[in-house]
Amino acid sequence: MSDTAARERMEFDVVIVGAGPSGLAAAIRLRQLAPELTVCVVEKGSEVGAHILSGAVIEPRALTELLPDWRERGAPLHTPAQDDRFLYLTRTRALRMPTPPQMHNHGNYIVGLGDVCRWLGQQAEALGVEIYPGFAAAEVLEEDGRVAGIATGDMGIEKSGRKGPNFQPGMELRARCTIFAEGCRGSLTKRLIERFNLCAGHDPQTYGIGVKELWEVPQQVHQPGLIVHTTGWPLDMATYGGSFLYHFGDNLVAYGVVVGLDYRNPWLAPFEEMQRLKTHPALRGYFAGGRRIAYGARALAEGGFQSLPQPSFPGGCLVGDTAGFLNVPKIKGIHTAIKSGMVAAEAVAEMLAHDQDQPASYAERLRASWLWDELWRVRNVRPAFAKWGLLGGLANAALDTYVLRGRAPWTLHHRTPDNATLRPAAEAPQIAYPRPDGVLTFDRLSSVFISNTTHAENQPAHLHLRDPALAITVNWETYRSPETRYCPAGVYEIVGAEEGAPRLQINFTNCVHCKTCDIKDPMQNIDWVTPEGGGGPAYPGGM
Repeated sequence: MSDTAARERMEFDVVIVGAGPSGLAAAIRLRQLAPELTVCVVEKGSEVGAHILSGAVIEPRALTELLPDWRERGAPLHTPAQDDRFLYLTRTRALRMPTPPQMHNHGNYIVGLGDVCRWLGQQAEALGVEIYPGFAAAEVLEEDGRVAGIATGDMGIEKSGRKGPNFQPGMELRARCTIFAEGCRGSLTKRLIERFNLCAGHDPQTYGIGVKELWEVPQQVHQPGLIVHTTGWPLDMATYGGSFLYHFGDNLVAYGVVVGLDYRNPWLAPFEEMQRLKTHPALRGYFAGGRRIAYGARALAEGGFQSLPQPSFPGGCLVGDTAGFLNVPKIKGIHTAIKSGMVAAEAVAEMLAHDQDQPASYAERLRASWLWDELWRVRNVRPAFAKWGLLGGLANAALDTYVLRGRAPWTLHHRTPDNATLRPAAEAPQIAYPRPDGVLTFDRLSSVFISNTTHAENQPAHLHLRDPALAITVNWETYRSPETRYCPAGVYEIVGAEEGAPRLQINFTNCVHCKTCDIKDPMQNIDWVTPEGGGGPAYPGGM
């Protein structure tokens, strides 16, 4: 950290960390409510949408509340959902199952979420919001026990820790209120949760990793509006997860696999599971004659209602997936992210109008919103899969959905954090993954290449080991280094094992910012911190 006296300092009424759907919705709503407020959004990606990898299905309810004339404004919602399919897979067969009500997509749209965020950014700027892409929020500023803004990271620090010839100190963005919209497992949010004890009395958060590809396929293969979800093979019965496949845009197919990070087998590799699923007879035809054009990965907060932290604290609040507002059974979080940003903005506007210390009404406003009711009704779905496995989870979901309609007189709980679920490697079956063929299936490094990921080689690594010795004495000796398998970008590598002197090598420049290592490391020994602003993946439009 540079000398704080050398930093430039800017003052705003509100600073928002993250230009995803929740952060931009909060910015727009603030300026709608109080046009006199000065609002700034800081985004670590090189541009708005650069770190938004999801080809997704959006339920437009919240967007309509935020911008009722979004069609007239040219919102990039161009592909209406047409056909829902839900498949249970064995190794060679596919059983078509009834699509659960939460997964019905009539009235929804398949979108490139990066494009939606770029458009939301334009709407925010038209209202007078200042957006600073390429600046990573690296530090929370605190005064008298309350958050007073953020500082962006220094630029031009060399790997040695010394200031390089192009050094530029970070900037202090001070605010009366700071809204954190960092997405899942935000690095600053992680510190805030600990600092203000925001999870006291709540279940631990549980997560998934989504590994995704974007394909361009021949027109005769493309089926605009088709939505396919699968569960079952290739994951075992004890592992939560499934796949999605969306046809949208100009001959585009978004495909990916989500694996719950409470999995137990340390030999499991989510990236390889995603690759081999494409070879299933029910799926491989969707890629026939196509070419893969983009790749990415991101962690998802899956804990739902039971794992929501206290959303506000002195000087700030949490919105979107950084607070865990994903609806897991719906497989949707855009509408809930937008709604949480709107509700937060209303509470913040009230806070500033009355010169209060924090947006204290935010929690109350959430509880009064449809967002709260929606998450409460599906609260038992995800923990049931952890408790009873795939078949028990599906049975519970059917009971909860069709019979109890989300009104069960009980609440299931997440008892164990994801980092504590792994079995020792010697007690778990090894998994033999097929070699990639370079046509339908691929390796990690070629995948990272098409994510357009860049980090300055000479900057300090943004992946920190709290105790480097644990990488060998625990991770290697007990679990055979699961980080070399759960990382979807080849960041972690064991070298020297053949010579009897294994050590962990961290290839941080490969990192696609998924945050999985920060979540799944058995000893919570890995800290993901922000690299220089503008680093990381650069996902194209349509992603």
